[in-house]
Amino acid sequence: MKPLVDPKDFPASRKSLYLNAASVALMYRGAAEAVVEWQEDLAHNGTINFDEIAEEAVFDNLHEAAARLLNVQPDDIAVGTSATELLSSLAWSIAPGPEANVVSTDIVFPSTLYPWARVARHTNCEIRLAKGENGYADPIDIIELIDDNTAVVSISHVEFVAGQRYDLTRISEAAHSHNALFVVDATQSAGMLPIDVQDSLLDVLVTGSYKWLCGPFGVSVMYLAPHLQSKLDPGLVGWRSHKDMWDHRAYRLELPDTAKRFEFSTMAYGCAIGMTRSIEYLLEVGIDRIFTYTRHLADTLSRGLKDLGAEIASPENDGERTAIVTAQFPTKDSATVAQHLAQHQVIVSKRGDFIRFSPHLYNDLGDVQQALELIGDII
Repeated sequence: MKPLVDPKDFPASRKSLYLNAASVALMYRGAAEAVVEWQEDLAHNGTINFDEIAEEAVFDNLHEAAARLLNVQPDDIAVGTSATELLSSLAWSIAPGPEANVVSTDIVFPSTLYPWARVARHTNCEIRLAKGENGYADPIDIIELIDDNTAVVSISHVEFVAGQRYDLTRISEAAHSHNALFVVDATQSAGMLPIDVQDSLLDVLVTGSYKWLCGPFGVSVMYLAPHLQSKLDPGLVGWRSHKDMWDHRAYRLELPDTAKRFEFSTMAYGCAIGMTRSIEYLLEVGIDRIFTYTRHLADTLSRGLKDLGAEIASPENDGERTAIVTAQFPTKDSATVAQHLAQHQVIVSKRGDFIRFSPHLYNDLGDVQQALELIGDII
């Protein structure tokens, strides 16, 4: 299998054997350069180049790139500094009451649940969690928690520990059959596997930039379905919230009738430019190609780990597998194995009692083989 991209596009891939995209991916060179260029221009020129016109339009290209990534319209996209920030603003805008419940899992990444739990402490909303084990939750258990009092179903598209992928359409249909909103955190999937928001019937999707999208920290995007765009009152507001952001009269606030109503403040705008570049790069490579390629790497890695005696926690059926492989060795402590790998510049993550491997488009089969040989030496 030929390498998918030119190693020059990911210079850091030459410094280590990096199998840790599910934690922080290596950044696309063009994205890193865009962030630095914007920051240097601001430092040397202030508002000479980054004037009011540029600041008002600074998210436009990211709206368009993210819309292409998710198969939606640019007006459906809001930009924030993190997925947590956007989810928090969303949770306060919905604020389910004491008669309502929010459904998720007990293995979900904390930031996907914490905003709803915080609101629930204020409103006495019930939080219902499907129980998981070793990073896996049965989708049926999630669906069975949904009833006519469910206001929101909030899950990760891909669970962060073992890489389980949910059938979004299936859960969406269950949520909508009870008039609940379906909210998805795609931080562990966007950039690794194709996402079609239209087909999946999502109400809200958020994703950060720094994992599978190969972008910088400090920026995220949210898809907000058209039927919510003039309805929700964001939990976080600021000077950018007004539909005419340069009308600085503080006694009025007229929100845009688009997802932009969730964009509220000044940020490190260069990060948004960097995320735009990384998304455009991935789209040019092709998300379908990336998923096929990385899944092949992950499958090869999984088979090799099994041959070495590993127990694989990641799902093995085709509909749930991703490019994340989570494993443990019955005879070896996972922390010891992960530490030994790090000493040899093989970068992975320890999650609970497991070691999580997550190859991306800058890896190749040679990387997988080297990692397996080193693990074999350890075992």
